[in-house]
Amino acid sequence: MASKEIRGIFAEILAEEMAKDKRIAVIDADLAKCNGTMGLRKLYPDRAFDVGIAEQNMAGIAAGMATCGMIPFISSFTPFATRRICDQIAVSIALAKCNVKIVGSDPGITAQLNGATHMSVEDVGVVRSIPSLVIYEPVDAEQFRQAMPQIINYDGPVYIRMFRKAIDDVFTAPDYKFDLFKADTIKEGKDVTIFATGIMVQETMKALKTLEELGIDAEVINIHTIKPIDREAVIASAKKTRAVVVAENHNIIGGLGSAVAEVLGEECPTIMKRIGIKDRFGQVGKLPFLQEEYEMTDKHIVEAVKEVIAKK
Repeated sequence: MASKEIRGIFAEILAEEMAKDKRIAVIDADLAKCNGTMGLRKLYPDRAFDVGIAEQNMAGIAAGMATCGMIPFISSFTPFATRRICDQIAVSIALAKCNVKIVGSDPGITAQLNGATHMSVEDVGVVRSIPSLVIYEPVDAEQFRQAMPQIINYDGPVYIRMFRKAIDDVFTAPDYKFDLFKADTIKEGKDVTIFATGIMVQETMKALKTLEELGIDAEVINIHTIKPIDREAVIASAKKTRAVVVAENHNIIGGLGSAVAEVLGEECPTIMKRIGIKDRFGQVGKLPFLQEEYEMTDKHIVEAVKEVIAKK
């Protein structure tokens, strides 16, 4: 069943937390309607701002507010929240140790009809190399609902890679407890490990049905925090299954696949296959078309699993 839109959760939690903590502020760059934060201006006119199409200025203002003890959230479409403000993130925010939360919406192919210019396939690779920056990508509404207070309470810069629309729920168990710095083991298995993040978790859950029919016992781990990656979870699972598939909505260069490969290369060399955008730019299209075009569906995950198991 589809959940509430993720951007709705984002605005809802911000409204609740802003009522309790006057340090929290929101800054948009002319995309408040798209990102769901427009209503915050009526609720908190002294802490919800629009700087217009001036993303570098947005980042600089946020850094200045953070030096005065505020906790600003800045948001825009993913390419404008990363590529366009990379220097400000590195120098004004991360180097200066400013407590700014950066939200990039519609990452990777989820930009859909906005096309290649708005389809950031490299954002994680861009910001992952910036020291001290935490990178988080929500899976569903419930996880994001639990993640937001932890992100607010974390003292330091965080980049949130946020799919805006409604998405199928994965974490439905009433006892689910989120930890920003610990990966979620969704299913234990012995034949292969699938590390997935963002929308690719849902594709992995679809793939599980086919894998079970094939007699393949897959372990599924959601890496929601790409940096710092949960090294212990990655190593422990890879040692158990000795075969790994990584599924992400990002260029296979520089993102989660690279992060997992770095850990395994140092600690536990393992047969591995990456599912994601294979070093290409984006294009205009609806999500189902783009998932097929970039080989990012459940059936592609199944084929990758069979390939790595055959190599064991």
